[in-house]
Amino acid sequence: MTDLLFRDIDIIDGTGAPRFRGDVLVEQGRIARIADPGGIAAADRVIDAEPGAVLCPGFIDMHAHSDLHLLTEPGHFPKISQGITTEVIGQDGLSYAPIDDATLAVVRRQIAGWNGNPEDLDFSWRSVGEYLDRLDRGITPNAAYLVPQGTLRLLVVGAEQRPATPEEIGRMRELLAQGLREGAVGMSSGLTYTPGMYADTGELAALCEVVAEYGGFYAPHTRSYGAGALEAYAEMIGLARSTGCALHLTHATMNFHVNRGRAPEFLALIEAARADGCDITLDTYPYLPGATTLSALLPSWAMSGGPDAALARLDDPATRARIAVDVNVNGSDGCHGVTVEWETIQISGVANAALDEYVGKRVDEIAAERGIAPVEVFFDLLRRDQLATSILQHVGHEENVRAIMVDPGHMGGSDALLAPARPHPRAWGTFPRYLGHYVRELGVLELEDCVHHLTGRPAERLRLRDRGRVFAGYAADLVVFDPATVEDTATFDNPKQQARGIRHVLVNGAFAIENGAPTGTLAGRALRMDASRKETV
Repeated sequence: MTDLLFRDIDIIDGTGAPRFRGDVLVEQGRIARIADPGGIAAADRVIDAEPGAVLCPGFIDMHAHSDLHLLTEPGHFPKISQGITTEVIGQDGLSYAPIDDATLAVVRRQIAGWNGNPEDLDFSWRSVGEYLDRLDRGITPNAAYLVPQGTLRLLVVGAEQRPATPEEIGRMRELLAQGLREGAVGMSSGLTYTPGMYADTGELAALCEVVAEYGGFYAPHTRSYGAGALEAYAEMIGLARSTGCALHLTHATMNFHVNRGRAPEFLALIEAARADGCDITLDTYPYLPGATTLSALLPSWAMSGGPDAALARLDDPATRARIAVDVNVNGSDGCHGVTVEWETIQISGVANAALDEYVGKRVDEIAAERGIAPVEVFFDLLRRDQLATSILQHVGHEENVRAIMVDPGHMGGSDALLAPARPHPRAWGTFPRYLGHYVRELGVLELEDCVHHLTGRPAERLRLRDRGRVFAGYAADLVVFDPATVEDTATFDNPKQQARGIRHVLVNGAFAIENGAPTGTLAGRALRMDASRKETV
């Protein structure tokens, strides 16, 4: 590998410390030396800093849904073009390892709205270790994996809504421990998604004990971000207290009309727990809408038994009427305990090409065009698209986003779904939006502090031994960007747009983005936690 020198450039090292001017030498995929400007005489290749350019560690996306995209599109341009050099996948309690044949078939259908369901992909892995080995065949960014609790439950208990037996909990603990020994960095949950949401607190505690034993962290999508959000967060904090497990609150937010302006109450819960010794961090995305599948709005009882059972219920008029009452009157637990506001639900992707005309439209708009009730549009899309429809939910509040963003345990997480035809713009713009909109334009964070949120701090959570800093000896995951011009250009109407201002991106010392263009180099790899040393390498 050719030696590379970045000469006389502003360096933000990922610690939160002030920037400084210097030379950075990269050799054999690592940062070999950092010196004062002019302190390194020569290298095989020298890049002189452009005016205003900054070099910093590569960004770490703490919440990514790239589990299949990394395999089908290993160049991973939407994410690498943002400066993301490491992603954490296996999120929201549903992913593709550990798995067996029957469970794989269910998972592929259930989260097709997140990740697509490619028919030509070889799904021959079954264990966490085998999945990580598959990533090592060639990907552009690095990736770390969380064992998905919902998939564990599907494997052991099935898709039914019932308590797990002690024997079943024991088996889930065994599978979780195996995944952690094979390199997973922790466990995720999706507690508004089936079947993970059928687990009670005791079942989750039994699993968190295993995560704590192996030095990982628990990343829950909680039971509610709407009505009952504070109670849902309190349940997760209680798990951290009772088990000693490190807790990372994924896409932490307070959404829907019931939570406007209530972020300080949430942050007070965290502050009190930290004062008692709990290890709690969180990630957010810098946008107001969320993204998920249309089927996620269904009440949990309607999804019991898996996709086929849910579709059978949707075919029954009496059951549809019961569902309509839950989503329109009672508040579906799938919609965070609030009634569905159809004007906030925008279709972002469909699997059935006959439904393409609805992409980009809101459910109430479709209902008006067709002269039917919004809930009937809901049922029609679910049935005709076999539950694979993806959506945006316009339910966030700016004051909450900004308040949570400045928490001392905050990190960046895109929560990006890459499969939909019209994805959330966070799929292309999350990290440049932090640096441009929230740092340069609004001043919510100082630049060095924001870079720390996006690099060094998540590296600490992941126990990365040699990433997340511009330090000699560290892996050369690096980004060169212009603080004066960096910005997201992706919009809700036109989301697949490359960000501005990201000049170079290196992964393990190799250019993934050079002069703003992708190189096609597949220098990334799976980052595995070494449970014996409790660090990730």
